Amino acid sequence: MAVRPEKQAIVAELKESFSAAKGIVLTTYKGLTVAQDTKLRAKMREAGVTYRVVKNTMLRFAAKDLGYDDLVQYLEGTTAVAYSSEDAVAPAKVIAEFIKENNLAKSDVLVAKAGVVDGKVIDAEGVKALASLPSREVLIAKVLGSMQAPISGMVNVLQGTIRNAVYVLEAIRKQKETA
Repeated sequence: MAVRPEKQAIVAELKESFSAAKGIVLTTYKGLTVAQDTKLRAKMREAGVTYRVVKNTMLRFAAKDLGYDDLVQYLEGTTAVAYSSEDAVAPAKVIAEFIKENNLAKSDVLVAKAGVVDGKVIDAEGVKALASLPSREVLIAKVLGSMQAPISGMVNVLQGTIRNAVYVLEAIRKQKETA
């Protein structure tokens, strides 16, 4: 049985997108209202994340071809995929925030099934842990702050030495004036 050309094109597109992606998250979407789905898609676009519903068969072919064999076990039921070629954390973070904002945590409406980060397959708990990481900008700011702390400490020490020298000179000047 031959695979139809349009399906081959979808698998090829998925493989190309996934190989360029830094972060991929598979979710269920069963029970999302149209309004919720529209809102989720808008949030994904704002974060630079591509979000689409794909047949499990197509995802299975793409995953196997890319060596993500551990991902195949999660391809049951409804599946949507979110991926980003710029930020590995963004898909997980947007999904986690959306679940929190819409009180979907206790439901099975939108659930992260699994993900891929830098070529490694992670389970649902891994996706949650990934979503709890600070954003790239926050991490960069923390690194820069920690790099800057020793420099500013050294500047304060040097200023203190100069300040003390000025106090000593001032004391000597006052002593000479009174003598």
